[in-house]
Amino acid sequence: MARPDDEEEAAVASGHPPSNGYLPVPGDAPAGEMSAETQNEPKTGCLALNGVSRDSPKAVSRALDRPKTPLAPEEETQAWLLPKGPSEENPGAENTLVPRTALSPRRFVILLVFSLYSLVNAFQWIQYSIISNVFEGFYNVPSLHIDWLSMMYMLAYVPLIFPATWLLDTRGLRLTALLGAGLNALGAWIKCGSVQQHLFWVTMMGQCLCSVAQVFILGLPSHIASVWFGPKEVSTACATAALGNQLGTAVGFLLPPVLVPNTQNNTELLACNISTMFYGTAAVATFLFILTVIAFKEKPQYPPSQAQAVLQDNPPEDYSYVKSIRNLFRSIPFVLLLITYGIMTGAFYSVSTLLNQMILTYYEGEEVNAGRIGLTLVLAGMVGSILCGLWLDYTKTYKHTTLTVYILSFVGMVVFTFTLNLGHIIILFVTGGLLGFFMTGYLPLGFEFAVEITYPESEGTSSGLLNAAAQIFGILFTLAQGKLISNYGPEIGNIFLCVWMFIGIILTALIKSDLRRHNINKGVANGDMKAVPVDSPTDQESKTILMSKQSESAI
Repeated sequence: MARPDDEEEAAVASGHPPSNGYLPVPGDAPAGEMSAETQNEPKTGCLALNGVSRDSPKAVSRALDRPKTPLAPEEETQAWLLPKGPSEENPGAENTLVPRTALSPRRFVILLVFSLYSLVNAFQWIQYSIISNVFEGFYNVPSLHIDWLSMMYMLAYVPLIFPATWLLDTRGLRLTALLGAGLNALGAWIKCGSVQQHLFWVTMMGQCLCSVAQVFILGLPSHIASVWFGPKEVSTACATAALGNQLGTAVGFLLPPVLVPNTQNNTELLACNISTMFYGTAAVATFLFILTVIAFKEKPQYPPSQAQAVLQDNPPEDYSYVKSIRNLFRSIPFVLLLITYGIMTGAFYSVSTLLNQMILTYYEGEEVNAGRIGLTLVLAGMVGSILCGLWLDYTKTYKHTTLTVYILSFVGMVVFTFTLNLGHIIILFVTGGLLGFFMTGYLPLGFEFAVEITYPESEGTSSGLLNAAAQIFGILFTLAQGKLISNYGPEIGNIFLCVWMFIGIILTALIKSDLRRHNINKGVANGDMKAVPVDSPTDQESKTILMSKQSESAI
């Protein structure tokens, strides 16, 4: 545990207080010697973060200007310190300053609220396509128009992802979350005014707003996990945050067929049922927006991990969004992951959008069971997501886990394809669950793998680009598979997806696994960092390298 403030002050000379949020770890030297060396000698005992010595004039100036706020009572402090004094495991690690880290209980509230309003947004994405034949009859439009209500989510994401990730990186988490929850509620209320047969354009307008809200939602799971959760729980937190979206898809498969049964011979009853679904969604979305206003904070008082401490130590003016984008596209492993994630997630979007059409081709009048099969697919995927997140937190085997899940998703897609027309719909519950367990379980894996191999670039930027690739592939796959289903049947459309998923397996195998964030956390936690003196007392900023070879190569 961290020492009390009075002990910290006694350990350091009054003329050179420690930086706010950093704890001194004294060696065997007396306090007086420590103070003299700190002020007059090369900085051999100071942990340098992000390539800048903590005792350089620039770093000290920034640190002294910060308000020194004591740890809040509700914060759960978990200060990780390097070993005191030199040892066999940590030679020369004397007088080291390391960041104070803490876990805030508020992180669970933020995770819950985000997951819930992400759920409502995903519900609004799928609520049309799972009963596409009902809405076709009510609005008297072709099936392609109903498909576009789903594809609108994918289309809006691609051009808006860059301003959305810029907003997240420069204006922060709270504003981005408020925009996502607020636009989601506004779009839901606009849909309430579209429950007349000639007002299809109004429901399209409401869906457009919900699709814009999605841009401010999909990239947040990895960002929330990294900013609020510790290194031993970050993958599980990311998977849990992504669960909200998956659960919303599951609810979207289940509720619309129940709330809006196929009563096209009674238009008034059909309009009443649609209205009930729309108003209920709007009320829940508004309540969650209010909770977002109350609960969301920008970040905890203290970083939850050493990797976040490194990032938060950088002044905001040093960040360049354009440079971050350029660095990501220069990373071959990230580009490969971008393509493979787009293929897998795009295939999932296509299957979800066209599931009703596939089922009804062989099982006429089974709208409710089509929704239940979709529910089974997503619920199994939620279990897969949580298990994959727990496995990553325990093993950190990102590439092996990602590749294994990709291969099993391909196998599940092949099995689902060739059991569609067997005439026994119960089989589709089993094969759909198998497909969903791996295909939906893959989604948070891609987020976390991207954060690891692109650290210290922004989590929001890498996640946003992954989602943009998913939307592009989703649009292309939905249009192509929909055309193939109409002309040749569901089997040919699914084989088309299988071919692309096999390509994704090959590209995933080529990704080089360089776990940069994990190496930083592991290096500090194990005390595997040492001080290297500068060449001269005046050259303090650029030549003090205080990281292990493993951590240095990671950055």
